[in-house]
This record gives sequence, structure tokens and C-alpha cells, in this order.
Amino acid sequence: MKGVLLVNLGSPDSTKTKDVRKYLDEFLMDKRVIDMPYWKRFLLVKGIILRFRPKKSGAAYKKIWWKEGSPLVVISQRFTKKLIPKLDIPVALGMRYGSMSIEKGIKKLTDKGVTKIFMIPLYPHYAMSSYETVVAKAQKIQKEKFSNVSIDSLPVFYNNSQYIRVMANNIQKQIESFDFDHLLFSYHGIPERHILISDTTQSHCKIDGSCCNTHSEAHKTCYRHQCFETTKEIVKLLDLKGKTYSNSFQSRLLKDPWLKPYTDFEFERLAKEGTKNLAVITPAFVTDCLETLEEIAMEGKNQFQKAGGEKYIHVACMNDNEDWVNVVANWVKEWEENKIEIF
Repeated sequence: MKGVLLVNLGSPDSTKTKDVRKYLDEFLMDKRVIDMPYWKRFLLVKGIILRFRPKKSGAAYKKIWWKEGSPLVVISQRFTKKLIPKLDIPVALGMRYGSMSIEKGIKKLTDKGVTKIFMIPLYPHYAMSSYETVVAKAQKIQKEKFSNVSIDSLPVFYNNSQYIRVMANNIQKQIESFDFDHLLFSYHGIPERHILISDTTQSHCKIDGSCCNTHSEAHKTCYRHQCFETTKEIVKLLDLKGKTYSNSFQSRLLKDPWLKPYTDFEFERLAKEGTKNLAVITPAFVTDCLETLEEIAMEGKNQFQKAGGEKYIHVACMNDNEDWVNVVANWVKEWEENKIEIF
């Protein structure tokens, strides 16, 4: 019997410091998030970061928390409920981090007799700290606890025409009544070294002005290239002109060089260079979460306006948009008919 497992990032169980600490501990101790030798990661995370960051992050979560719980979890659950009636096979939801684990998601499916799972990591782009860690975790759990189950994974869909179309439509609906001067594509950042680590050729990626535009096998796992390609495809559908949009990367951690330009720097630069009305979209996320609702919608607006900007909107993610649900349902049906590539 076949089944579907949706996997998103995850969330603390509450905004309490102890719950945020538990969540951050699991997240930051992931070797694909902080790629240091275990002993260094242990000292950094448990000895330094977890002493201070949980309280600060908890305060940020409080600003965006809903009565029903974490927005990311609630929206993911709504999406799942909308998807279920469109399919004839069981569907479950799991999270990479937190109590709603991938293991629990697989268990829900196997309890219904599922032996072949189509896993859909809800990340459009490939990065070792997002898509790769989901696949690796699922494979580890399957090998250790569900040896009679097979798992196919949906590849990243950053340039999939169905995804691009619904993303562009979602943006268009939200900006059509907003007379913006500039549209900023803000992608989640990753350390520059992750780009080099993920380079399957070990020679192509230079993180310069040319490598992302020069065809290479490395692009299959290059987050930077894939982000730029998403922008290009959306720009075509929205018919945007050259100087009315740009890319940036948000959410830096530690002092390592991360992908540039940095989103918070861009808020100030754009405002100081004359941009008055700014719209910001976050295509690396299909579900609104702390990074979009607090970092972009709240803090970003404050930074932009303090620097001299005037009107500002954050374009909401696709969330449980009906068109987006239909796209995922179609991917599942294509998988059932062996018409879709799998990872």
C-alpha cells in the first residue's frame, strides 16, 4: 500500500524557554546545520548558544504565535487536511525537528498498512541544512525501525513549472494593489562553505558572478544557483524589469561568511538609495514561519522604515493556498503513475 509523508522544518512546542531550548538543541546539533566536528559543535551549542539564544528566540516566537500554536505547524496541518480528500492514499505530516517527528509520521502511515512512502520535503531548493537533512534523517529512521518500508523522495522543485506558476500567482494577487518601487526576493541564507561542500564536482562553485550562470552538474545541489533560477522564472511570469527587483539572503548565524547580499543590509541600502515602497517575498519557504512572520514582516519593515523607506509589505507564503494544494496532489498522482522523477 502507498502513502504520502509531508515534511516541514518543525517548531518548539511552545514559546516557553525550556521548549525553545529543546527545539534549538536538536536543530543546532544537526551536523548538516552546524557542520563542525561533534566536540566543537557540542561546546558551541550547549556551552554558548543554548545559554542565551532560547530566551531571545522565545520572545520572537511570542510575537508571531497563534492561539492554535506555531504558525508553521498550524498551516502545515491545514495544508495536510486539504490534501487528504484529493488523494486515495493515506497522508501524514512530520517535522524534521521537534515533537512532530518524521518517525511519528512514518508510524502513522505504517499503522494504516503503508509499505511504500512518497516523501515530500517542503523545501523548493537543495541545501544540506534543509532538504538533505530531511532525506538523510528519513533514510536513517527507515533503515533502523521500518526496514519493510521503502521511501521515495520528491526532488527539489525550485524550477518546476507548476510550483513557479502558483508562486507567481500568489505574489501577483498580493502586490497588484501595492504600487511598489522594488520587489526583494529574500531567500534563507546558508554559510558559503555549504555551497562548496555540496558541489558534486568539487571544482565548479566559486560563489562569484559567473558560476551560477555556467551550466554544470553541480547545479543539482547548488542552493545559490537554484535560488537565482527561481527568481528568474518568477520574474518572467510577473514581467518585472531589471532594476525593480533583486535577491538577498536572510537569517545569518555565527560570524562565518554567509551568502550575500544580506537581507537586513538591503533594507537599509534600498531605503537610503530612494526606494519608498518595498515588497518582500520569501520563495525559500512555502509556509510562513518565524523567519517570515517576525524577521521579515515585522523586523524588516521596521528596518526599512527607520532607514527612510515608507510603505512596506511582506508577501505571504503559499501556505494552504488551494492552488498549491492542487499542485502537490498532482505530484502525488504522477508518482503513483510512475510519471515523476524521484530522489
